[in-house]
Amino acid sequence: MSHIDRRRFLAAGGAAAAGAFALPLIAAATPGGRGSATARAAGSPTAGAAGDPTGTTLAEAATPTPGAGYRRLTAGPGWPLEVRTDLADAAPGRADRRTGIGSLVQLTDLHILDAQSPVRVPYVHPLIGSAYRPQETLTTQGLIALVNRINQLRGGPLTGRAFDAVVTTGDNTDNHERIELEWFLTALSGGTLTPDTGDPERYEGPQSTGSPLYWNPEAADPGLFADAGFPVIEGLLDAARRPLSSPGLTTPWYCVFGNHDDSVQGTAPSTELLTGLYTADFTLGIPGSEAQAREMQRALREDPAALPALAAKSTSPKWDITPDPRRAPFTPREFIAAHFDPAYTGPGPVGHGFAPDAAETGIGYYTFRIAEGVTGIAMDSTNRAGFVDGSLGRRQLDWIEQVLTAGSRRYYGPDGRPHTGGDTDELFLLFSHHTSDTMDMLVPDPEDPAESRHSGAELVDLLHRFPNVLGWVNGHTHDNRVIAHRGQTPEQSFWEINTASHIDYPQLARIIEVADNADGTVSLLCTLIEADAPYTADHTDLSPLGLASLYRELAFNDVNTDPDRIGDAGDRNVELLLAHPHR
Repeated sequence: MSHIDRRRFLAAGGAAAAGAFALPLIAAATPGGRGSATARAAGSPTAGAAGDPTGTTLAEAATPTPGAGYRRLTAGPGWPLEVRTDLADAAPGRADRRTGIGSLVQLTDLHILDAQSPVRVPYVHPLIGSAYRPQETLTTQGLIALVNRINQLRGGPLTGRAFDAVVTTGDNTDNHERIELEWFLTALSGGTLTPDTGDPERYEGPQSTGSPLYWNPEAADPGLFADAGFPVIEGLLDAARRPLSSPGLTTPWYCVFGNHDDSVQGTAPSTELLTGLYTADFTLGIPGSEAQAREMQRALREDPAALPALAAKSTSPKWDITPDPRRAPFTPREFIAAHFDPAYTGPGPVGHGFAPDAAETGIGYYTFRIAEGVTGIAMDSTNRAGFVDGSLGRRQLDWIEQVLTAGSRRYYGPDGRPHTGGDTDELFLLFSHHTSDTMDMLVPDPEDPAESRHSGAELVDLLHRFPNVLGWVNGHTHDNRVIAHRGQTPEQSFWEINTASHIDYPQLARIIEVADNADGTVSLLCTLIEADAPYTADHTDLSPLGLASLYRELAFNDVNTDPDRIGDAGDRNVELLLAHPHR
């Protein structure tokens, strides 16, 4: 629940006369509960002899300063490593025996965002917090600081193994605009970008409207965010739009689709009318009532043709902006094709995982080699019908079963009986945007209406049949959450690792090290990392590093922030034990 209550929101609305509308502040719903807190052993916050925790949240983590209202952040104690024995026991001395056999970094929900886009509905943020965030002009600065952190670390803190891969698990862009995709690809591959659209001389987004619904960083006007203690920072909007340079990742990286990479604000398929609005010369005005706001949000998702008439009833009129053809939305095939652009190859691989013909076929799932004996399966859980939650098509689910069967000498059939599979014994990690409990949107995919759609629960049942599946890594919820999926036998169990976003606080990425403990068990060693930005920077520091620091601070103080996203101790820095399927 937001720190700002309904009464304060009504007061902010009064300050704008009829320019704001009264809405209850509702935190965005997140599915499911936290991971099981049972069967956990005491852990150690320090690395083994081969690793170094410096630069990770094992060593230190952002901590708010004491007090109420708007708060700064400072360096606080690191989060200890929690050993989770839900699925296998932890034998003493394993840290001295273990060998790192794979190491990767998961990025998720980066939401690189064109804050000046006309196809946004920031005025519904009291209903849906993600519709507007005070930090949203600084997503590129935040991502580049995260790239710097990954490059500095170079390897896992607990085994010392150099990173084999970086995997970004969807919602790489926020509104599937071509310019957002360009910024995302440049930040990860290296180069210079200018995080600005429309008029190059001035910012034209909601923070320039004077509405009390938004944080106006360069004015002390009353409003929702001003009442929460947000500061005045002169020159911020100009600084946020200056050109930036990214070194690009030094580790090969792979990309997975998310719903925001495929639909309008992650909720609606593109239509001819909506595509026209992307490049329009106006932005819709603020609705005059809660009912009208809900109706405009519904129209955006379900009936875009109704938007103009609804907009005409807005209490505040639409305002003119500079049209920009770079805001046009991309299709899934264009998203894939952009990853083959030589300008974005970076450390590779060419296509960043997508098959050479994927831009023609539209198939967004693939396998990739993480390390010798460790294979990644990248899934596409989006539904082209345009919904927040996802599902898998029948062909993709069958393909996953075929890949697992070919890489497993032994597996179990649907009847529970053991079967003989392929000639190799791989270890598998799966990657998707959606989680097991948000993969339940089973409506037909318009690209193939006859194909059946399948849920996360069905995928869980399939994965239980293959002992060499170690984990399923995903995002979407913007939460840290680790779930033990117990099978009929210890070897048929696996872990689901859900990581918080890099746009909402706590703004984290996750290192995952695969370690053979040489005692019949394998560990997934999961360590969260923050961007390489100071915890506290002077508000006059408008350098890229200062803005990256502000990005984190604003996210912490967002009136719609959800403090539970950080997760429990067993959802953050964790050692996840499993029976080794090959021992």
